[in-house]
Amino acid sequence: MKKSLLPFLFIGTIIMIIVMGKTGATLKTVDTTKGILDLEFAYNTSKVSQIINAWSAKAAVDNISKAKINTYLDFIFLTFYALFLFFICKKVATLNTSKVGLLIAKGAILAGVLDIIENIGMLISLSGYPSNIVAIITTICASIKWVLAIVALIYLIIGIVQFIYAKKIGSLIN
Repeated sequence: MKKSLLPFLFIGTIIMIIVMGKTGATLKTVDTTKGILDLEFAYNTSKVSQIINAWSAKAAVDNISKAKINTYLDFIFLTFYALFLFFICKKVATLNTSKVGLLIAKGAILAGVLDIIENIGMLISLSGYPSNIVAIITTICASIKWVLAIVALIYLIIGIVQFIYAKKIGSLIN
């Protein structure tokens, strides 16, 4: 792996977090306090309709279009974060000789795949075709994606701390 890949993926992840935060800012309303996350976790047609109605209520801003743009941007974001988490968790797993870490790294890729399915579901709903099956699939994919991504982040933090601690202990012994 080239040394510049991890910094590139990390910087791309951070840039996309900022871009998506800005493009999705108007999606946070009184009724949708979590913005696009509310749609990710809208597990039935009724919930999806409530969110779409809340976003449609603001006549000055076309929040449905903003939500679609935010979701399209997420395809770029998921590429950055999934690959970053995969490569960095794999690197930490290799440094710490952890088979679990390698499994967690693969989980980061699965999170990206689930994010693709989730995005497709949200785009279907945002295009005026909400259904219970699309809503529940979107929610299930979003839930598993978030668990896998959070597990990868926790593993990454713990793995880095373990590596630094082992280095310090090693330097004290030697």
